[in-house]
Amino acid sequence: MVMAGRPEVRTASGPITAVDTLALAQQLGAALARVPFRHPLRGGSTPWANLGTSVTREVVRSFMGYTSSLPVEEFRSIEQLLDDLCRVVMPPVVRAFDVDQRPAELGGVPGVLFVPRGHAPRGVILYLHGGGYIGTSPTMYSFFTARLCQETRCAVFVADYRLAPEFPYPAGLEDAAAVLAELVRRGAPSERLFLAGDSGGGGLATSLVLATPSHVDLEVPTGVILFSPEVDLRLDQPSVADNAARDILPWNIPTAAYLHGVDPADGSVSAAVAELGDFPPTFVAWGDEEMFRDPIREFVARLEKAGVPTEPHEAEGMFHVFPILMPWADASRAVYRGVARFVDARLEAAPHLHPRAVDGIGD
Repeated sequence: MVMAGRPEVRTASGPITAVDTLALAQQLGAALARVPFRHPLRGGSTPWANLGTSVTREVVRSFMGYTSSLPVEEFRSIEQLLDDLCRVVMPPVVRAFDVDQRPAELGGVPGVLFVPRGHAPRGVILYLHGGGYIGTSPTMYSFFTARLCQETRCAVFVADYRLAPEFPYPAGLEDAAAVLAELVRRGAPSERLFLAGDSGGGGLATSLVLATPSHVDLEVPTGVILFSPEVDLRLDQPSVADNAARDILPWNIPTAAYLHGVDPADGSVSAAVAELGDFPPTFVAWGDEEMFRDPIREFVARLEKAGVPTEPHEAEGMFHVFPILMPWADASRAVYRGVARFVDARLEAAPHLHPRAVDGIGD
């Protein structure tokens, strides 16, 4: 369920939500009006592709800047509207990928399950959606996770984990651990189990890997797949300021509500400063124009120093979570191909996936 659907979460009144929606529409209109002044046809690709990048950058940056400034009750109401819209728009898109989706629950955690249509999945991907630990929902990720399901031929469970500020750390981590434990209990061998996420969800995925040794009912997955992961909550690396004008993220990235007093330099929440020797093989994609560039580079360097097989993909001229926001871009297609190869390599000699690991979920 979207956060607004939880009984503990407060939302804004109808009139206030209507005013916020109108103001947001005006913000997005102003963002589109700015595009011609940003030299939208310039770049390293075709003019049309460069125009798409410019439009996406301006519109998403405006959206994130406006919504991140709202009181939490109003933010949740806007989020609810977007989730409702996605529930109407996304199902036909998902079917076009030859993928079936259904609401599901694992380990007491709700979510959405995507399965390839017409054949048994080769593995299972636990996907932790982005949103900076405070926003979005599994339904909003339907296009991307259906594409991920199609490219990998794996089942993808998108966990609807609890978000801050209503549920600060470690609530989301506890939910992710519960899902992983249930997949293991159902018979998903670790050799066919992947952990994936983007932005805050990518950071949460790294926290889960780091927490796995202390949980007897968890197993380290065969691989980790990350897109622009938020792996350093100190936010003091040069790229955070240097790329602020080029990225889509708001300049004042919120972390305090999630941390709730936890030191951002603690490796349990900032994998870029953690000991990473127990990490499984890891695929990481990010853009060189995003604010998280330097922390991700540091994270990758620490993985490689620890001897972890690592596949880093830094895309020139790209911003935060570009494969999700711009699936048509050449850089995004290269990432999809890279993920498919990564999964193929990990599954090549893996044991059989028991049907019980997926069958019956959500039925």
